[in-house]
Amino acid sequence: MSSAATAAPAPAARLRAPADPALAQIARKVEAGERLTAADGAALFATRDIHAVLRMADLVRRRLHGDQAFFNINRHLNYSNVCALSCKFCAFHRKKGQEGAYEHSMDDIRAEARKARDSGATEMHVVGGLHPWLPFGHYTDMLRAIREEAPQLHIKAFTAVEIVHLQRISKRGGDGYEGVKAVLRDLMEAGLGSLPGGGAEVFDDRVHDEAFKGKIRSDQWLDVHRAAHELGLNSNATMLYGHIEERSERLHHMELLRTQQDHTLAAWAQAQGIPVSPDGAVVLTGPAARYPHERLPMPGSRGLTTGYFQTIIPLPFFPNASELEHLPGPTGLENLRTLAVARLMLDNFPHVKAFWIMQTLPMAQLELQAGADDIDGTVVWYDITKAVGEGNHQETSVADLKRAIREAGFVPVERDTLYRRVERDGASWRVG
Repeated sequence: MSSAATAAPAPAARLRAPADPALAQIARKVEAGERLTAADGAALFATRDIHAVLRMADLVRRRLHGDQAFFNINRHLNYSNVCALSCKFCAFHRKKGQEGAYEHSMDDIRAEARKARDSGATEMHVVGGLHPWLPFGHYTDMLRAIREEAPQLHIKAFTAVEIVHLQRISKRGGDGYEGVKAVLRDLMEAGLGSLPGGGAEVFDDRVHDEAFKGKIRSDQWLDVHRAAHELGLNSNATMLYGHIEERSERLHHMELLRTQQDHTLAAWAQAQGIPVSPDGAVVLTGPAARYPHERLPMPGSRGLTTGYFQTIIPLPFFPNASELEHLPGPTGLENLRTLAVARLMLDNFPHVKAFWIMQTLPMAQLELQAGADDIDGTVVWYDITKAVGEGNHQETSVADLKRAIREAGFVPVERDTLYRRVERDGASWRVG
């Protein structure tokens, strides 16, 4: 099976001894491919030996992906910023009639799909606010319109928060888990291909109640992704950090994601001959000898009957014009550390993304050397939040992405949404 995710061999390597003795045992665990604990994660956050943390994350990243770094050609569509919620950290939402509020028409959406198709994009990323009045049929019509205009385009759409909102307004299958699955089935029939990872924020009730009260809690967010995986959809996960949360709450967020991924990948790991620990841990980041067949799950892998989490995307908080604008946000060093810790703790996630829109392209280059293997894509239009610039036009070119990856010391690989290698001739493309 040809895939970008499995093309590079994992190199054998050993870590330099950390300057901080508190990291010595953690380094041994990383070399051996043993799961780190929350206490280990706390030590990684606390140490002044940041270089040792980054080296450990880079070792894991190179075991999984060698010298490859991924990008894609994508286009974002924020269909409306009208939202029933008023999260304190969010400068995106508007109320209907408020200055700056918008709702894209179906003609607008079709036009965006044609632009994506004609530019050779492989993915349309579709998210928006929780619009109080749009009917459920509007969302399925939107997916069908995109699919009609651009049949080859993969549609990655709707955060878990949006899915719960759609379940509530649609009344499909009741209020619980089966209702969520019913909504996902309808969306899949209309063209949904995978879920983005947004809306996770930080899985902690204290943070939830203070910063985004009214939004779904962690159990609902995880249930939406579990339902999507059961139906065969892949998904991603974000973590918004650097606002009112503590580092311990970031680690709890990672542990919840890791536990759910263990359950999701258990049968696949068994089919691949990958050891599963007595407590159910599926670790993908160990030495190469531990993986007799495929190290990473990919669509079509032997023993894989579900979807799974593909990517963790740490997102730094930017105060902008939000209710939390008095907070400073995280430093660049904290961004590097948090991404590296995520790579080390989330040992069953195939990919870590340095989302250049919120990290900046120079920071994404550094993060490729600190555990990240993906910097996202061309984007074009992004209206949620961003690190630099004014307005919503946030486009970069394929040439710039490739140059950034090469300057960081890696080989650029174009992927599709499911991390399959893309072979291209101008705007025409196929999965290799």
